Amino acid sequence: MPLSAYQVRTSVAVSDIREAVAFYEGKLGLRPLRSGPSAHVVDGSRVYGSGGGPALNVYQSVTAGKTPATLATWYVDDIDRIVDELTSSGVEFVRYEQFEHDGKGITARAGGGRIAWFQDPDGNTFAIEADD
Repeated sequence: MPLSAYQVRTSVAVSDIREAVAFYEGKLGLRPLRSGPSAHVVDGSRVYGSGGGPALNVYQSVTAGKTPATLATWYVDDIDRIVDELTSSGVEFVRYEQFEHDGKGITARAGGGRIAWFQDPDGNTFAIEADD
């Protein structure tokens, strides 16, 4: 059976699960579905739900923050409102030199729509996108 028949979940390595929990739950407002071990770290991982199902696995690892690429994107209907809410929670949006950003850190997306990027405490990059 092809993989397209199965759900997929993004996994993100973090250096300190406690700091990650404060960010993902406290600043992003994600709800943990479950926690468990990560390698030899008891309670070193969390699975967060988003959009009605498990979406993001955050686990403690020495490989944390090793990729500059965007690891996951949330597709939203009102990017201005979501960026405002996250900013008021303490999330800082990344501005890249090659793009022209508005005052909130939102930029035009290739092919239409808008996008804004932010990072977790380990430098893992995420995006918020909207088709507006």
